[in-house]
Amino acid sequence: MSVWDDRILEWMRENEGSGTPKQLNDSGLIRVSQTHIARRCKTLAENGLLRHVGNGAYVITEKGEAYLEEEYDAEEEAYIDDGNSTANGPSASEQGTNGV
Repeated sequence: MSVWDDRILEWMRENEGSGTPKQLNDSGLIRVSQTHIARRCKTLAENGLLRHVGNGAYVITEKGEAYLEEEYDAEEEAYIDDGNSTANGPSASEQGTNGV
């Protein structure tokens, strides 16, 4: 993930969750070429953060929203456990054991 990826996702979220690389380029928010923006959108779609819907348009996905909310780790491709979940029972540290 790059700073450009974050800005692309933020722009998509602020623009009703969708847009095209041309619209993003025209906004002036990202100061790289439209070709570079299109490449990054494609990569974000390949990783599930955006979804290509045709005609060059993309929409932000639930994973993309979760990434912006710091609830999804794109590097690990996993949702982040905030430590407050007890769905799987208490953690090893909560049990006072090493988990074995």
